[in-house]
Amino acid sequence: MSQAFAWTRREVWTRKLLYPGHTLPTAIAPVIVAMGLAKHDGVFSALPVALAFLAGWLVQFAGVVTDNYTNLLRQPDDREHPELVQAVATGILSLADLRTTIFATYGLAVLIGCVLFLMAGWPVIAIGVASIAASWAYSAGPFPFGRHGFADPLFFLFFGTVSVLGAYYVQAAVVLGPEHWREALPLTAVAVSLPIGALITDILIIDDIRDFEFDRHKGKNTVAVRFGKIYSRVEFIALIAFAYVAPFWLWRGLGFSAWVLLPLITLPLAGMVVRAVWTKDTYAALMPMTPRLAMLTVGYSICLAIGMAV
Repeated sequence: MSQAFAWTRREVWTRKLLYPGHTLPTAIAPVIVAMGLAKHDGVFSALPVALAFLAGWLVQFAGVVTDNYTNLLRQPDDREHPELVQAVATGILSLADLRTTIFATYGLAVLIGCVLFLMAGWPVIAIGVASIAASWAYSAGPFPFGRHGFADPLFFLFFGTVSVLGAYYVQAAVVLGPEHWREALPLTAVAVSLPIGALITDILIIDDIRDFEFDRHKGKNTVAVRFGKIYSRVEFIALIAFAYVAPFWLWRGLGFSAWVLLPLITLPLAGMVVRAVWTKDTYAALMPMTPRLAMLTVGYSICLAIGMAV
């Protein structure tokens, strides 16, 4: 029996469901950027931003589990995830386990959201409800966005703008007071979120190119399936290019110091990922590119945060 079919219960949860190489970087990157902007604006606050990160990661994790749960319901013999299929067949994992995890994780995120509501006011509710709805609607409900080719804008909006704006807001609202909610939702937070949204969307695009044959077999109409791999690769490069042009706009157009160009030091690694995504086509060759771009996104975010803070 191959290693893929010999996983323990712990390995199934950590490697396929918790998915730390994907979920942790994409949850922390927007928060890091929000921290840098908050420091720049004099409204940094450690406790609310830490709670915002935890709530955001829980919502994302619940979305990953929901995606795997709905996939197992639709494709109980899924060739893409034989480890999960075998885990269910042998009793290591059950659909009931996944359902319980989904409700518990969303529930814990809601509890943290209630604490943030008491600290920062009503916009927390709007941000939290929208985030949970997007996380769930990616793969569940009557019109799952991921199965109909609308995941890219969803990722860009929620992993970029909503995540950065939400993490910034809870800090600013605590420092300024919830009554100053308008000042705690500045357009600059939207601006600095855009390159992060672009990079995290590119993580999804790599997955869609990598999983092309599996998705087509399952009837999952991702952008790559609907328009072809070349389209997705061009979209990938366009978003990477945008992410690395954006610091110049932040510097010259929005008045940040030249330190905001610091993310450009990650450009060589971005070039390596672009080359791999453009030239490689097999599942095995593209598999390492997802965590590599995830870590690149964290590095980019740290550099951007430092550039804004100094």
